[in-house]
Amino acid sequence: MTNPFKKFRIDHLFFRSFAGLIIIVLACSVWASYSISSKELAQTTFHYQQRLLDELNNEITTRLVTIEQISLSTSRDNEVITFLVNKQDEFDRYRKSISVERALANLTYSIPLIQGIDLYMNRPLERDANSYIQFRDMADMDKQIWYPALTGNDFAWSSEHNIPSFQGDVPVLSFARKIVYDDKYSGVLVIHVKADQIRKLLAGHSSESNRMMIDSQGQQFLKIGQVPDHTELSKWIDARSGQSGFVHTQGNSEAGNSLFVYSKLLDSNWTLVEITPWHQITAGSLRLAEVIGIIAIAAVLLTLLLTHYLSRQFTKPIKKLVNAMGLYSVGGNNVELPTDYQNEFGYLFAGYRKQNERIEELYLSLQRRYEQQRKAEIEALQANINPHFLYNTLDQLNWMAIEAGQDEISRILELMGRMFRIGLSNGASFITIGEELMHMESYLQIQQLRWRTGLDYTIEVSTDIRELFIPKLTLQPFVENAVVHGFNARSHGHIRIRMDEKDDGVQIIIDDDGIGLQQAVDKKRNRHTGGYGIRNVRERIAGYYGDSYGIKLTEREKGGTRVTINLPRLTEPPVNEQPKQGVL
Repeated sequence: MTNPFKKFRIDHLFFRSFAGLIIIVLACSVWASYSISSKELAQTTFHYQQRLLDELNNEITTRLVTIEQISLSTSRDNEVITFLVNKQDEFDRYRKSISVERALANLTYSIPLIQGIDLYMNRPLERDANSYIQFRDMADMDKQIWYPALTGNDFAWSSEHNIPSFQGDVPVLSFARKIVYDDKYSGVLVIHVKADQIRKLLAGHSSESNRMMIDSQGQQFLKIGQVPDHTELSKWIDARSGQSGFVHTQGNSEAGNSLFVYSKLLDSNWTLVEITPWHQITAGSLRLAEVIGIIAIAAVLLTLLLTHYLSRQFTKPIKKLVNAMGLYSVGGNNVELPTDYQNEFGYLFAGYRKQNERIEELYLSLQRRYEQQRKAEIEALQANINPHFLYNTLDQLNWMAIEAGQDEISRILELMGRMFRIGLSNGASFITIGEELMHMESYLQIQQLRWRTGLDYTIEVSTDIRELFIPKLTLQPFVENAVVHGFNARSHGHIRIRMDEKDDGVQIIIDDDGIGLQQAVDKKRNRHTGGYGIRNVRERIAGYYGDSYGIKLTEREKGGTRVTINLPRLTEPPVNEQPKQGVL
């Protein structure tokens, strides 16, 4: 992708980018104000509705628990149980039914919340159809709405349904409780609660609210306003969780984009839910965002005008500078830049004028430097002859030693030439491990000629490792340190070199059976020699690879010194360290 700052004019880019930035910032501000205020309003709405629902839930639960307690006490009443057992004659049963009916009627009259009471029994007595108290046959229970919930339970609430009365059908909520005597199922007591009374409690002071009651099984019990089906609601709210909270629903569902606030008290079997459309909550935020948007549009228009003016003022001196640079020529008639600018453009113009003066000076000195460069190149070519001269000199000395019968001197000169050639390596800093080992062996062989006997060495390196690359002159300083300091004043010594591939690197271990690390250090301090070669290798490894690799010197348990060198595995030299071609 092409960089627009390299393609388009500065004034256009300045104007468009600055204007675009302002628009983006204002759009983000509008969105942030809408989002933050919406969340704050939703949080405030949640807390308010949560407290209100908790109060309503507490009041409704108190009323319904009262009904449950009345049902429990009635189901244990001796007179009711005696009546249901059916051990009396018909006359006594009739007299007992009047007494039971009167007691149940007193409950109905004393508690306005109760619409009526049904007592299911075997062989019920006929009563007035318009009476609030009805004796019904147990065989008809399976036709009632509360019967499935009562199966397997001692008591159960039913959802809202209608029952007949002398005033017409009345919506009620029914609470059914089994009556058990002497471990026998004797009947069912059903108390019908006025649904309108509970609905008024559920509505509270907000007649336009959308609320519902859910029982402990997650079934919808009662509702006011526009609420989704309970099966749809179960996707968002788990009535069995025993916790209060809120949910923001979104998507193409019956619930739509709404805020669900639900209340579940610890000692209550009921969950109250209030559904508030999201647009009602965020209406104020939307109006605030619209006002901010109008202000933002006006600010953008003013900003664009100001940006256009500023961009022209910025680009005018730049165009003059660009024009002067395009017409510039050494020694020619160049464009004069304004001198009345005292700001950054004035510094830029002054710098450009100084730069032109420097260019003139540099141009005049090019010829002198060209002559100096040619002279330096000739001297460099002459310097390349020196290594070639040294090789030839060592070769001549070798032939002279052979002719004189000095085989040892001849061998030393041959080994020195090999070390010298590998040490230079045509100017390369990296050589193969095989070449490094050859350089080190040449040094050891020279020392063996000097020692005569008593110095031997072992090299354990595989062929694959010999083809890897290593900084040159890495091993020889450690071997030299072992010979010079470790075997000092001794007539024998052994050096062992072992290399292994470890992880993604190469581990080199150099062991000697000399006097040890600490004694060698003390001798070097007394002699004021040594240490430079090892320090040089350590610094080169740190410079090439950093702290991930390096050198470690330790004392061996059997005496002597161990040098551990960790290096990366290089199958080829670094790009900037390729061998230089030459005549050597």
